[in-house]
Amino acid sequence: MQAVEIIRKKRNGEALTTEEIDWLVEQYTHEQVPDYQMAAWLMAVCWRGMDDRETSDLTLAMARSGEQLRVRERLRPVVDKHSTGGVGDKVTLAVAPLVAACGVAVAKMTGRGLGHTGGTVDKLESIRGLRAALTREEFLSILQEHGLVLAGQSAELAPADGKMYALRDVTATVDSIPLIAASIMSKKLAVGASHLLLDVKVGAGAFMKTREEAHELARIMVEIGQRAGLYTEAAVTAMEQPLGRAVGNALEVAEAIAILRGEGPEDVSQLCHHEAAELLVMTGAASTREEAGRQVQEAIKSGRALAKLAEVCQAQGGDPRQIEQPERLPRAPVMSMLTAPRSGYIAGIHAERLGLTAMRLGAGRFKKGDPIDHRTGLLLQAKVGDYLQTGDPLVEIHARSEEECAAIRHELLACYRWSEAPVSSGPLIYEILTPSQKGAS
Repeated sequence: MQAVEIIRKKRNGEALTTEEIDWLVEQYTHEQVPDYQMAAWLMAVCWRGMDDRETSDLTLAMARSGEQLRVRERLRPVVDKHSTGGVGDKVTLAVAPLVAACGVAVAKMTGRGLGHTGGTVDKLESIRGLRAALTREEFLSILQEHGLVLAGQSAELAPADGKMYALRDVTATVDSIPLIAASIMSKKLAVGASHLLLDVKVGAGAFMKTREEAHELARIMVEIGQRAGLYTEAAVTAMEQPLGRAVGNALEVAEAIAILRGEGPEDVSQLCHHEAAELLVMTGAASTREEAGRQVQEAIKSGRALAKLAEVCQAQGGDPRQIEQPERLPRAPVMSMLTAPRSGYIAGIHAERLGLTAMRLGAGRFKKGDPIDHRTGLLLQAKVGDYLQTGDPLVEIHARSEEECAAIRHELLACYRWSEAPVSSGPLIYEILTPSQKGAS
């Protein structure tokens, strides 16, 4: 085979064979196809798309490009959960220990943040001493002993995806639903859980800006999972405003701890409870969502869910006292309250702009490799639909200096829209997509 012929075929809108896709991925992984040819092929995919079979073949080829953990051969059921990313999305930090505390193992490999969306690994590293970079043996040992592992992405897992994503990032080929789906699902298949729940965010703070785009991405990923024998469901959820009240790494860890204590903000707590219950029903640990909901509430009330998070953090070298006493988490030296500039109802909070503002405090990266200050971020004092009077608390800024606080105040106020009339915040969960046939192995 020749790369130029595969590029030409896709450029002309033709479907590639399984063999052509396998060959291209393998040759690129082993540096037999140069970046400039892969970049041309990626652009052809962006313009011409891929059908479901091609997307599934690409995903499987990428999953086979490196090591595969096959965790379901050691524990069963074992679940994985993935979010496409958003502002204030600390759901994994609460859902994973909640599910594990209910007796279902959770094998989670997660990534770092890039741009306005935060990464779970960065949040975990707010905890003193915690190691997210685990060897294969450590990952499997912690999973078997504790029923939960929260690790960073391994370079050996789906290396074709790592190479292709780095290229997509600099060739304007990130925004392709088949390429996004293959990137996410190749890593999930390489981990090898028995059940997967996807949280596809949609709105101003998400990569998917419309419900139609989010539905299509969710549908394709569920289909890929079904083809590969991984039972997969997807929830399409709202990301118009930040999720919860905390935006920033240590602040979000503290909010996840509050959720596990039953004290978290209503919106993010509701989503965490829903996703944890969904995973229990998917695996057969609960026969109905009502039963699953009771299990989730009992895990919170008894303290088992919080204890599970402290347990796995300690197993990964972290200080469990920071989970038990979140006031021990890193704290910014300067905290300053931004107040409401007018009276009225909050009609909107632009999640992406607010996330970018938090980044300017040091809470995120503008480019790969930038350092993160885990202490910094924002604590929202009010959400969409709340009524405030002039001078009421709006956002608490956690910064490294008074100068940094002052520098973002105008930018932060520009994230808010106001209304004289009452405003509804809208639904949190738009839809749940399940496989067309139940009982995938």
